[in-house]
Amino acid sequence: MASLIPGFEYDIFISYRQKDNKGDRWVSEFVEALKTELASTFKEEISIYFDVNPHDGLLETHDVDASLSEKLKCLVFIPVLSRTYCDPNSFAWKNEFEEFVKEASHDQFGLKVKLPEENIANRVLPVCIHDLQSEDIRLCESILGDTLKGVDFIYKSTGINRPLRPKEEKPGENLNQTIYRDQINKTALAVKEIILGLKGEPDMPVEGIQERPVRKQEDKEKWRLKLANRSVKLTNPKLLIVTGILAILIIGALFIWPGLIGRHNLKNLIAKDGRIPIAIMPFLNMTNDTLWDVWQDGIQSILITKLSNSEDLKVRQWETITNMLKSKGLTDYASLTPSVASSISKKLETNVNITGSIKQSGNTMRLNAQLINTKTGEAFKSFQIEGTADRILPVIDSLSLKIQEFLIISVMKKELPVEIRRIRNGIGMGVSSHEAVRYYIYGLKAFQKEDMSTAREWYLKAISVDSNYVDALSDLCYTYSNQGMNKQAKKNCLRLYKKRDMASMIDKIWIDMAYAYFFETPNETIKHLTKLQEMDDMYMSTDYCYLKGFAYSRMEQYDKAITEFEKSLEATLKLNSKPIWPGYYEQLAITYYKTGQYKKAKKLLKEYEKYFPDDEDLTTFKAIVSLCLGDTVAANDYIKKYISRCKENSASEAVIANGIADIYLESGFLDKAEEYDRKALSSEPDNPGLMNNLAYLLIDNDRNINEGLELAEKVLKKYPDAINASHIKGWALFKQGKYKEALDLLQKSWDLRMKNDVYSHSAFLHLEAAKKAVASTEIDPANNY
Repeated sequence: MASLIPGFEYDIFISYRQKDNKGDRWVSEFVEALKTELASTFKEEISIYFDVNPHDGLLETHDVDASLSEKLKCLVFIPVLSRTYCDPNSFAWKNEFEEFVKEASHDQFGLKVKLPEENIANRVLPVCIHDLQSEDIRLCESILGDTLKGVDFIYKSTGINRPLRPKEEKPGENLNQTIYRDQINKTALAVKEIILGLKGEPDMPVEGIQERPVRKQEDKEKWRLKLANRSVKLTNPKLLIVTGILAILIIGALFIWPGLIGRHNLKNLIAKDGRIPIAIMPFLNMTNDTLWDVWQDGIQSILITKLSNSEDLKVRQWETITNMLKSKGLTDYASLTPSVASSISKKLETNVNITGSIKQSGNTMRLNAQLINTKTGEAFKSFQIEGTADRILPVIDSLSLKIQEFLIISVMKKELPVEIRRIRNGIGMGVSSHEAVRYYIYGLKAFQKEDMSTAREWYLKAISVDSNYVDALSDLCYTYSNQGMNKQAKKNCLRLYKKRDMASMIDKIWIDMAYAYFFETPNETIKHLTKLQEMDDMYMSTDYCYLKGFAYSRMEQYDKAITEFEKSLEATLKLNSKPIWPGYYEQLAITYYKTGQYKKAKKLLKEYEKYFPDDEDLTTFKAIVSLCLGDTVAANDYIKKYISRCKENSASEAVIANGIADIYLESGFLDKAEEYDRKALSSEPDNPGLMNNLAYLLIDNDRNINEGLELAEKVLKKYPDAINASHIKGWALFKQGKYKEALDLLQKSWDLRMKNDVYSHSAFLHLEAAKKAVASTEIDPANNY
């Protein structure tokens, strides 16, 4: 079978060590599962080369098959990375992995491809079945010339590190919380993204460090360096903070299935293996018609069968329950009282006992079911399903689905923080599939861990199941933004806005606020927050105040921001033993030292450290505040710690120097900031982001406007529509008194920003200054010098 793209032999090449396919034949099972998933992912047939013949040149002791080089002409190369694969002397490594990288680097596409969503991916898509040693990781990365990123199929618990199985005996003990079926889906989606990128836009340039927004006027992104998955890049961390909260608050980021909240703590119903053990009792016939007696066991049996298909539930089987009832002498189900049922459930070591009844009125049949806490005997959820007496099976199916949805969602949400569970209840009633909810909550968990790529994939999966799932759509906006993919964020926000009429009154305001964040000014965001406070004053002192403070901070109205942040921090400490977001401290600390309150900032950082001692930003904050207080000894120690942490994350010299430049710039040490900006640029002289950083420092602080202008023009020569470079050049022209030229560039940059990026207060102020200057020269031409 030929590849989807002419000139290639296969779409996918699977590379592995034969010894990793012995025993339970993990690789063979993986390939079969992937083929099945690809069939439902692509309309076309996907060709896969997977050698199951040990005589086809893949044994380490066998001669190389002459046709192998042709087979390596594939779109995607999937190596199964194990403890044994990373061996330069092995056949798979030498003649497949290294050879593919060599060939792909010189074909018409190159080794890296620009995806449809403008992210960059390597055509090598590793599947990891063991945690690799650091030397193996470095070895892989030395061949790839890139950070090792792949899909993990690793089961990890205390003393265990092995390949993930399709069916795990103890899924709850997997510290990675991965599910085989979901990882297969993740692999297929990654393959699809790469192939779509290859079919769409080959030969797209790959940039290094991302452009940093104009630093002096911006907020936290001015200095914070984010090192994720050992990849070296600058991010916009203020978005990470605000979207961390918005992802909790905005529609669906607070999704809780109806009835899960309140006085019943369903987390206590989950066993150590991560599943809920349940026992389903016979349904009592209350119709006065003996013809329904057969359905007492029938409904029980069907529910047991259907609910047993869930990996999240541990269902006691029909024979076990029946034998227990017989041992109690309960042949007449009329004597099966709730207390007796609970007693039997306890003996069966279950936490949930499901009892029910059958009722009939005319041709209408009704099933009632109660979910009872075995330990307390208290019913915490009930269901009532009606249908016609001649169509009982669809009614049973509906009841099964409702029970499954309720219990499964409770399992998935068990690790969500209390704040998420308490803020809002009943969001998402219109969701058509509990699978969409499952994917959504997986995304939310990934978001909390700041794993934006994984979160994005789960949200997209949820939307693919239910295209009207506004909960997932809203979070997807902020996930894109967190990854610097603001064009996609805005596009998705418009998609969300079209769903506005489907939302409740309060949710419409959340959608309006999302729209304001991406398309309007922080003032508009504050207006919507004020409306929310008026409608829902229960949380007025926590999250609403936080978001209001952040909006004021974006406009550099730091005094107002401090008031809101202080209210937010005070309220969250009253409600919780500790805040779940370091942002409560981070943003308040920033506004303190922005307003010269350095001692307050230092005191706050001590409390911050108490709750979040391992937060990667803490060292940088301490360095900045120490420099502001004149304590250069302490600052140097913190900078050394910062460097050490960066090196542990395999950061480049350019990234480290750039981060130190940010620290010095934020604390007002411009000479040192320039020194390290130059050091960073000398390490990567063609990096547009680093050129922009140095250019803006030189221009905005009147250190060397001409040199800064040359750097900005150098970026624009390669990227004519670069937002920040256009802004920087416009600002340089303004500083030189060339107001009309400056206005044209600043306006162009602003228009591009509002189309593809988010609001920048510095850009707004510069544009307004240029407009005012041009208006003044039109009145008095002599002013244009």
